[in-house]
Amino acid sequence: MSALLWTLIALPLGAGVLLALAGRRADRAAPLVAVGVSASTLGLAITASLRHPAVEAPLMEGLPFRIAVEGLSGVLVVTVTAVTLAVLLFSVAEFGAHEARARFFGLMLLFAGSMLVTVTATTLPTLLMGWEVMGATSWALIGFWWREPERTAAADTAFLTTRAADLGLYLAAGAALAAGPGPLSLDGLASLDAPWSSLVTAGILIAAIGKSAQLPFSFWLSRAMQGPSPVSALLHSAAMVVAGAYLLLRTGPLLDASGWGADAAAWVGAATAVALGVVAVAQTDLKQLLAASTCAQIGFMVLAAGVGATTGVALQLMAHAAAKSLLFLVAGAWLTAWGTQRLPELRGAARAYRTVGVLCTVGALSLAGLPPLSLWAAKDVLLAGALEDSSWLYTTGLAAAVLSAVYSVKILRFAWDRPEPKPRDGQPIPLGAVAPLTLLALACLALTPVAFPPLRDALSKYLGTQGQPSPLVWEFALSGGLTFAASAVAWGWGTRRVPLPGRLKAGSENWLVLEWAARVLLVSPTLRIARAAAAFDDQVLDRSVEASARGTLKLARWTNRLVEGAVDGAVEGVATASRRLGTWARRPQTGQLHQYLAQAVAAFSVIAVVLVLVR
Repeated sequence: MSALLWTLIALPLGAGVLLALAGRRADRAAPLVAVGVSASTLGLAITASLRHPAVEAPLMEGLPFRIAVEGLSGVLVVTVTAVTLAVLLFSVAEFGAHEARARFFGLMLLFAGSMLVTVTATTLPTLLMGWEVMGATSWALIGFWWREPERTAAADTAFLTTRAADLGLYLAAGAALAAGPGPLSLDGLASLDAPWSSLVTAGILIAAIGKSAQLPFSFWLSRAMQGPSPVSALLHSAAMVVAGAYLLLRTGPLLDASGWGADAAAWVGAATAVALGVVAVAQTDLKQLLAASTCAQIGFMVLAAGVGATTGVALQLMAHAAAKSLLFLVAGAWLTAWGTQRLPELRGAARAYRTVGVLCTVGALSLAGLPPLSLWAAKDVLLAGALEDSSWLYTTGLAAAVLSAVYSVKILRFAWDRPEPKPRDGQPIPLGAVAPLTLLALACLALTPVAFPPLRDALSKYLGTQGQPSPLVWEFALSGGLTFAASAVAWGWGTRRVPLPGRLKAGSENWLVLEWAARVLLVSPTLRIARAAAAFDDQVLDRSVEASARGTLKLARWTNRLVEGAVDGAVEGVATASRRLGTWARRPQTGQLHQYLAQAVAAFSVIAVVLVLVR
């Protein structure tokens, strides 16, 4: 059992490190190795989700390394490894032979391995280890084309934003340690006393909403779209962005115990689902639209985590992973074919490659929440928990669902519009890229029955969440009717620009100007403080040190010139006097015995005279 779990995380991590270190020499073999490792990891994940293994190893005094696959983590390991395999299969066909394939596939495996450590961690130190590696590899993947300054700047923005939020995890770990020694198990955090429990809750909330691109951290996901499309398909569908929602679910008892954490999470998720839904509607760039919709869809999960609707989150997570990774990969294929991801320039893209167009349609309709596709039913299961907690949360969730239909149909309206574009500077979509797209589209369809009994009951039993609220028939009918109506209106509106008020439109197109606000309120003051500190260092500290050095040098020269001269003269005088005395002392030493006798007689005579005179 322990070997199974160790192999599950070690296989992608080890293969990823080896491929990344091998560099261009392994470019040819890298795709085959990566797909083989990914397929093996998926098999291990399925086995682990059925057997529920757990392992522990010593890490630090009182803080062991613990991982386990059970309940929600079982769902996550299968979802992450399945999407990773689909994305890597697509990348084999799509990623050009001239690219640094070994580095790309190595980083993708390394990222997947760190995500597996994150979702299987049962203690805060273990989770932090996976969390950190995941953040570092996401930075390397977003800035994969590092020779282009715009992409590296985008990677820096995404990395620094999530890193700033990650400080919350260190705050949580520090507060938990201050509250009492122990293994810092995630399940045990709920037993902390106040005020430590509130500090831990605040730290976890900040880290979670930062990693999941929720308000006010959502803008980093816009910049992350500079990365390759397969990177977006993995990181921003089933992996990195869901890590925050997953963390909130794992620490649900702590959020409840704090008295405020659960409500805060629910309303942050609800606000993000609506606000970023509006942002998605306003976008004219396909990847930017998908990125904003990711924030909105993850908002549903964060909302559900706040109300404890674990089964709904699990369903939403799996359905969203399938639909969103499919759409990101379609965006990558169209970018390759037409050299653009702007919707007005992709008019008729679905008509030109009808197979890809149909698959895109399945993903978009699923994202729209239209019956009978998976996200429709998953969302209702999730919103049933919100309705039990607050009718306002449920209403907000429905509004966000309507927006989902609008921005999803917008993609299809452009893609199926006339005239058909002709490939410009790009390349034809390779046939090998269609197979993984087909698998993901089938997943969008196949996951629908899981949201209904008896499969939903089986899932709840597996997660240990029996007794959670179930949606009634009218809830399914209401959400389905609203999304149908919104989709019809959006389709009828066509490709005309969205009729939003001026400032709202400008703000939505610029992601609520959150990045600008962050630069004005945080980055610019920090840079000013840093520049002032640098100026103080240059103008005061450096000059003081240099002046001190110059003064010491002058003192040394003065000492050398005056004091050292006097000391040297005195020493030389003593030496000269000693030398002369020695010369005088050597004169009586003739070596003649009679002379020594005469000197002795003379000396004794002098002494005798002195004694006589003294007496």
